[in-house]
Amino acid sequence: MISALSGFVLIGVIVLVGWAARRWAGLPENAEAVAGRIVYAVLNPCLLFTGVAGADLRVLFSEPLLVSTAAALACFAVHPLFTRGRDRGTRIMGSLAAGYVNANYIGIPIATYVLGDAALVVPIIMLQLLIITPLALALLEIAATGHASWRSTVLAPLRNPMIVAVLVGALFSVTGLRLPAVIAAPITTMGHAAVPMVLIAFGMSLSGRRVLAAGPDRVPTVAAVALKVAGMPAIAFLLAVVLGLSREQTYAVTVLAALPTAQNVFLYGQRFETALVLARDAIFLSTLLCAPALLVIALLLNL
Repeated sequence: MISALSGFVLIGVIVLVGWAARRWAGLPENAEAVAGRIVYAVLNPCLLFTGVAGADLRVLFSEPLLVSTAAALACFAVHPLFTRGRDRGTRIMGSLAAGYVNANYIGIPIATYVLGDAALVVPIIMLQLLIITPLALALLEIAATGHASWRSTVLAPLRNPMIVAVLVGALFSVTGLRLPAVIAAPITTMGHAAVPMVLIAFGMSLSGRRVLAAGPDRVPTVAAVALKVAGMPAIAFLLAVVLGLSREQTYAVTVLAALPTAQNVFLYGQRFETALVLARDAIFLSTLLCAPALLVIALLLNL
């Protein structure tokens, strides 16, 4: 467990750097927005392409992933009860905050040090990259533009650089194609910069702002954090028991369901200029509460 906390420490340090840079480095007012746009248009697509192209898509078919998917969908479906009357973008972002897990940056070290196998988190990463992310971005695009025709629904994903990167990466994975090293190396290097840049932009967003400040986002934020840290692992545990998963599989899906909200949710809100406070606070609080939640799960399921 102590080793697993290194992932949280790493995230905290980078977020703190972003906060300090925004507060004392004399950055321009639009620095945070510019950083987010660079990540959205360039860095994240490189990261997504590299990850999907090198993955085995067969990991998407497994009983533990079925449990993880059902738990996430349940949280996606429940959270809109707390955003009734809000705009469509806020409702979508609230659902993402409640069920979209940080499977990469925190999930990998947790799977490695708590569960003993980093491969256990790969199916969730692939599910989010190939299915949830394209669908969520398409819905946010429609909510932002106001177009809901079948044509806009189909074409909206093709205008999104991250979705295109996922689709092209999947094509490379299925066909076994490989880019020449002279092209693959720069793409991989730019992809490595995506997560630190997202964390720095996230840290900038915390400067001069109170977490859970009074306003319409307070209740949806608390609901999202409660669903993410407590509701989702509880649902995953119950489903695993019902489906008769082994003790080890039940423990794994419960631990992975307790992962905090992914920083990418903030990036999506920044890109579409919706529910930024909700996303920022949910990410911060769920990340803060994830460690004690994992400790409680470990104590309860390893008695």
